[in-house]
Amino acid sequence: MKKARRSERSENDELARSYRFDYSKAKPNRFAGAMPDDAVVVVLDPDVARVYRSSRQVNAALRATLLPRRGAKTTRKAKRKRGA
Repeated sequence: MKKARRSERSENDELARSYRFDYSKAKPNRFAGAMPDDAVVVVLDPDVARVYRSSRQVNAALRATLLPRRGAKTTRKAKRKRGA
């Protein structure tokens, strides 16, 4: 394996130092409490995310595919009256 030149090493070390994170200065995520406890996070593919800009739009589209459409005819068994 070829050793890095002195100038290359100093650039890499300098870059690495700039990416060090001091966790003692970290603050809690102020948005974490806004998520309901029963929320589920789903990652959308970029092409889908371009179409649906909010969770409300995604939920509406999913409900439209899962629930029967309003006004659509559904087949139900007729209830029989007892003793008739």
